[in-house]
Amino acid sequence: MTFEHVDSTSLEIPAAPFSDPSIIPQFPKGKVPRHIGVIMDGNGRWAQQRGLVRTQGHQAAEPVVFDIIAGAIEAGVRYLSLYTFSTENWRRSPSEVRFLMGFSRDIIRRRVAQMDAWGVRVRWAGRRPKLWKSVIDELESAMERTKHNTVIDVVFCINYGGRAELADAAAAIANEVRDGKVSGDRVTEKMIADHLYNPDIPNCDLVIRTSGERRVSNFLSWEAAYAELDFVPELFPDCGRTVLWRSIDDYVHRDRRFGGVKK
Repeated sequence: MTFEHVDSTSLEIPAAPFSDPSIIPQFPKGKVPRHIGVIMDGNGRWAQQRGLVRTQGHQAAEPVVFDIIAGAIEAGVRYLSLYTFSTENWRRSPSEVRFLMGFSRDIIRRRVAQMDAWGVRVRWAGRRPKLWKSVIDELESAMERTKHNTVIDVVFCINYGGRAELADAAAAIANEVRDGKVSGDRVTEKMIADHLYNPDIPNCDLVIRTSGERRVSNFLSWEAAYAELDFVPELFPDCGRTVLWRSIDDYVHRDRRFGGVKK
């Protein structure tokens, strides 16, 4: 399947996320991944290749994020997790961290009306400690405003790490054991899953990483245990809905057995 290129370089994303119907791919019914995770990698390298500063690469990524959200809606994806800022990203330079915190806050504030109009339910996965209060405030405001939307749930993974999420789940279970709510010798996989940041969201079916790097970098360690992986060569600012559709097309042709044998 080939896809016509859709320009995603402008901040002026359409008010309703619908491309020309003639270019929206028709994927096999029931085959589209329900939950996709995207590791948005390569912003800094994209900027450096053009003689720009790293922060300009992050700025160039903003319209791409929303073009991918639009493409996910068009494809029928129900949950989209975006790896926005990891627990390891605090190791970057203080100036870049400050920029990313402020930029994340401002994007949510600037785009919440658009997401609400698209039927997006805004979600958040991550730790509160260290994360700027202004970012948390914007996330919580957006989540409250969009909590009744049902077109797609978009999870912004900010100050997120897969190992941190599992550690937090273990700590919560330990507190329940201490309080006598559960027995310590009866910890199950379901119990762990029930203590993740967003336990109502189903496991991830497909993880896409941009920029050609071939690792998952502590992303959705539990939820993506059986996810299909697609490492695409494009740096994130060069992506958009057509790259997403290409990955979905590859996914629907894969044989998923979950440890079993296909009959």
